[in-house]
Parts: sequence; C-alpha cells; structure tokens
Amino acid sequence: MSQEEFEVEAIGVEVSNQPIELYKVLKIANAVSGGGEAKFAIAEGYVGVNGELEQRKRRKVYDGDVIEFNNEFYVVLCDQPVDKTPKVAEPKPAKKTDGTSKPAEKKQGKKKKAKPAVETNTGPADKSTGRKPISF
Repeated sequence: MSQEEFEVEAIGVEVSNQPIELYKVLKIANAVSGGGEAKFAIAEGYVGVNGELEQRKRRKVYDGDVIEFNNEFYVVLCDQPVDKTPKVAEPKPAKKTDGTSKPAEKKQGKKKKAKPAVETNTGPADKSTGRKPISF
C-alpha cells in the first residue's frame, strides 16, 4: 500500500531543543491557551502527527515533524542536534554524617481530647446514595 503525498501550508514552530513533547509544541504555537487544554485535545484524538492520529500527550516530536490540530498544520523547526542524553533526576544532597547537625526534635505539646460526635441523623441511610438525612 503506497502512502499518498500532498502539500500543505504549515506554520513554523521554532523550538530550542529536540526532542520536545507534543503538548508543548501546541503551547508554543499558541494553538491552545495552556498545557491542560493541549493535553485534553491530544487525549481526545484531535491531534495528528505526520498524518497519523496521536493520543500520547508526551510523544516526542522532532525537527520536520508535521502536527495537525484544529484544521491547521504546524511544522517543528529546530536547528539544534537531537539531545540523546537521558533525563535523570538530580540526586539529593547527602546528609551530614560528621555530627555537626542535630536531628529535628519533636515538639511536645498538649494533647487534644477528641470530642464526641453528635448525631443528628433522622433515619437510616438511603441505600441508593449511602447518605444519611440530617436535621438542623
């Protein structure tokens, strides 16, 4: 089966690095008002990438990829090479073991006594909702 080629006019979306997540491209292009809207549109099946429906919000897109949304076409433009380094969370600083810091002490305060619950129920719980009627 051969793929049909066609020419479209696309809006260029310049990004500073690649790959970049799909929802971010929609934000940069001002095709949506925010990231939540972009993620919703993608998840609901309103976005295509390179002629295919795409529902992964964090799908990685690269220079030259064509995104279709809301009857508009966008082409990703990036002059930087593909960043192949895996993103790893930065390690937390090590705790001091030389004895210069003290562990946090627990505050000793007055213990609060639990107040007895006051029941104002007027009848058994409604089986359909599980809620009990109350009266004031």
